[in-house]
Amino acid sequence: MTKRGSGEYVDQKAATLVTVATYNEIENLPRLVKEIFEYAPQVDILVIDDNSPDGTGRWCDENAETYPRLHCLHRAERQGLGAATFAAMRYAVEHDYAHMLNMDADFSHHPQFLPDFLRIAAEQAPVVDVVIGSRYVPGGGVEGWPLRRRLMSRAINFYARLLLGLKVRDCSGAFRCYRIEMLKKIDLNGMRSQGYSYLEEILWRLQTEGAVFRETPIVFREREQGHSKINLKEALTAVWIIFLLSLRRCLPSG
Repeated sequence: MTKRGSGEYVDQKAATLVTVATYNEIENLPRLVKEIFEYAPQVDILVIDDNSPDGTGRWCDENAETYPRLHCLHRAERQGLGAATFAAMRYAVEHDYAHMLNMDADFSHHPQFLPDFLRIAAEQAPVVDVVIGSRYVPGGGVEGWPLRRRLMSRAINFYARLLLGLKVRDCSGAFRCYRIEMLKKIDLNGMRSQGYSYLEEILWRLQTEGAVFRETPIVFREREQGHSKINLKEALTAVWIIFLLSLRRCLPSG
């Protein structure tokens, strides 16, 4: 057992690892960590920080005693959201977690939805391999987006479902919980994507392994602090990689 800063004793190891990729998120991360533990006190948190100039990674190290279930994986430079998430997946596999629950650092994925993810991930009949926080199922939605971005999101989801044969409504959201035993079946080193297209690619690869998906409604809210990391180049790269993956899907080897 380990003593938390408040005096409460907690287990050193949790079944679920919540992962958050960061670059200059000091305005959001302290409150996010606090709220994650409020909604899901049983989890561990791993921050994957790409050497943020604003001190995001340093904040994690300085608060390790206050939050003994908070860990930080420091990377020397920015390598893309996909690469950060793959690093988190490897960490979860190597440290024998049962589930990895990924979310954004900017409160667009609110911790209030964490209990729903954990409840579904714990179901046994059937076992769910990926719980997807979905904007596009009944009860889900988006707040704070202009019409252009809403249309772009709908278009990329339609495009991914069409080209990759994905069976879920929300292919491009990062708020997901993965069962580690299923993640072990795919070669993370063989992933083509390093940026945002990893979201569609990982679903496609898991689907080819027979993964069971479940979507749970979330409301995606535009970030409260800081600046969005996605840009036109990232979006066009995602479109191109999805197209390349669709060509592989048509080949006999898959």
